[in-house]
Amino acid sequence: MQVVDQLIEARWVVPVQPRGVVLDDHAVAIADGNIVGLMPIDQARAQFQPRQVTVLDQHVLMPGLVNAHCHAAMSLMRGIADDLPLMTWLNEHIWPAEGALVSAAFVADGVELAVAEMLAGGITAVNDMYFFPDVAAGVYRRLGMRAAVGLIVLEFPTPYARNADEYLAKGLALADQLKGDALVHACFAPHAPYTVSDDSFKRIRTYADQLGLRVHVHLHETAFEVEESRKLHNERPLARLKRLGFIGPDLTAVHMTQLTPGEIEDVARHGVIVAHCPESNLKLASGFCPVGDLLKAGVGLAIGTDGVASNNDLDLFGEMRTAALLAKGVSADPAVMDAATALEAATLGGARAIGLEDRIGSIEIGKAADLVAVDFQRLHLAPVFNPLSHLVYAASRHDVSDVWVAGQQRVRAGELLGVDREKLMATAARWALQAQAAVRAGQARNA
Repeated sequence: MQVVDQLIEARWVVPVQPRGVVLDDHAVAIADGNIVGLMPIDQARAQFQPRQVTVLDQHVLMPGLVNAHCHAAMSLMRGIADDLPLMTWLNEHIWPAEGALVSAAFVADGVELAVAEMLAGGITAVNDMYFFPDVAAGVYRRLGMRAAVGLIVLEFPTPYARNADEYLAKGLALADQLKGDALVHACFAPHAPYTVSDDSFKRIRTYADQLGLRVHVHLHETAFEVEESRKLHNERPLARLKRLGFIGPDLTAVHMTQLTPGEIEDVARHGVIVAHCPESNLKLASGFCPVGDLLKAGVGLAIGTDGVASNNDLDLFGEMRTAALLAKGVSADPAVMDAATALEAATLGGARAIGLEDRIGSIEIGKAADLVAVDFQRLHLAPVFNPLSHLVYAASRHDVSDVWVAGQQRVRAGELLGVDREKLMATAARWALQAQAAVRAGQARNA
């Protein structure tokens, strides 16, 4: 018999690949953080000698969810400015608050709060974009969560850097430090076409090619962004990025609510991954990502939460359901984004968005054991006709019972491991007082 670290036996396994499959009474064997077996429970018991056995006889075992776009540290700004359009939200509330609050300490505490929320809700990997990515990387590593940390670039000064040169220099140093890290890697994260110059984009393109890093950018988020680009650059943002060499398979384009049929064809032809953030788009009234048309064109789709300052939570189960229902309503086609498609977007699609589709996003032999158990012994999940459908249309992040990242358990029986909840709550309350004071000061200056 083959000795393994762990055998997880589940009533149902939803591997995501093959698409739409549900396996009854199957087990996953784990050794050295990787999946080494997926087979019926009886067969697994005969083949493997596990050091530990976890029995999930009323659960679905699925791949960990991948949050394809997030500003994790902004968890400390939850609810700071609601019910506003994007540019008002940014210019009059978020950017002034960030100017007063953002520091290495703010990012460390904010990311820790976000990691706790994400892990508890079944998110095992995240595509993060924010200031002090070096600090964020340390928190992800310490708490055992997988992350792509964005090397953010802007043209204006922030507490993190004074100008594009400094953003790039710090980012390049971090990318070098993260080489070979088991859980955290870097990607370039130019904030958006309206905050990054052509010169900076050209430099990022050169560095991304040299280092083999993906690029993660807000793009076509609002009609205002598109119109301003036409005024300033005489071209739409997507056309501008194409001119600068960015429309390709290493680009994760976030939001994409304003797209023409020709642009959809172009994105599909060049292999761009679209990170869809349905609830943030709805809350900011930014527009509707044309999910049905993107899927029909063959565009790779991932799902993100955005930051909690514009959402206001990090709930990928909720995003899956909203994405599927919204796509149906907008396209008037109930089959346009079925449950299997939504689940794939939130798992394997997210893995593609961070360049890890060969390591995570599905339960396959050889991949990392990033796994989530969902407890189906709940009134709102009875009866069970189709477990996969339930994951998208009925289950909640509060039904997550167990979470593993690279074979290491991070949530057990609903309890976060290695996280001090009381300390986190007290820290969040302390930052809230500072945030409120910063907002009041800003309002007084503008009065």
